[in-house]
Amino acid sequence: MLPWMQDVADFIFLADAPAPADVIFIPGNGHALPAELAARLYADGLAPYVLPSGRYAIGASGFVGQRSGARQYAGAFDTEWAFMRHVLMENGVPERAILREDEATYTYQNAIFSRRRTDAMKLRVSRALLCCMPVHARRAKMYYQTLFPEAELRVCPCEGAAVTAENWLRSEAGIDAVLGELARCGEQFHDILKGLVL
Repeated sequence: MLPWMQDVADFIFLADAPAPADVIFIPGNGHALPAELAARLYADGLAPYVLPSGRYAIGASGFVGQRSGARQYAGAFDTEWAFMRHVLMENGVPERAILREDEATYTYQNAIFSRRRTDAMKLRVSRALLCCMPVHARRAKMYYQTLFPEAELRVCPCEGAAVTAENWLRSEAGIDAVLGELARCGEQFHDILKGLVL
């Protein structure tokens, strides 16, 4: 691997050790793995709440269904949130601990609407765990950190994903996924960054 390739991997694939937090965030997705990880972190007593966020992808007419995971979760789900709620409950998270955000249609909205939800319940977020797919780690952290600037965000990527820091260069799909994320980290932040610093 050339040094710049490692730099790309180091930028995209973030991973922090879990620690006690005020909430566990899950950006919208159709993958079971992040919600399964969040359920394990909840079971370990690391946070009192889990906040999955998501309606369905912008431009879609509905939730497209589960996209990955060794275990298949049966049911018809109207939103990503409903799917993730089901996965969480199937893995032992009580309904009272699952906060609701089912309007967001893209990652920045996941962060925006999650902030609205925590503010509405007057939940002070000093530290949060962010459960996501490994390839989505950097962009998810950028968005959530923008909306929760006062909080320590610890990224907890799930295991078992198809694209990882170790294998992304071994397939066209991996290269497309990582370089696509790298491009989106630049493209999607033009207006946000200008609004923050100008």
